[in-house]
Amino acid sequence: MKKTIIIRKIAGDFAENKDIAKKVRIEEIIPSLLKGDEVVLDFGGVNGATQSFIHALVSDPIRELKDTAFDNLVYKNANDDIREIISIVYRYMQESLGNNE
Repeated sequence: MKKTIIIRKIAGDFAENKDIAKKVRIEEIIPSLLKGDEVVLDFGGVNGATQSFIHALVSDPIRELKDTAFDNLVYKNANDDIREIISIVYRYMQESLGNNE
């Protein structure tokens, strides 16, 4: 199965509210990943995002579910700035996971 989350619908055209990201993470992302679903985060119409928003959205799934999150989180329609923030968060999480194992 595939779960698509339209970021613009939940966060507007600039994704910055960590509480919204946390709610989506807890209520939608983690349960879907635990079921083995692919989770598509669609950033269409979102002009930008803060690093704290992206971190709140995906860091716990990456930390808790590791390969499942890496394999099943998909980012769609993210502009270059958002993609760079996602990359920063992923690098940070990979480094922190590497230091804990």
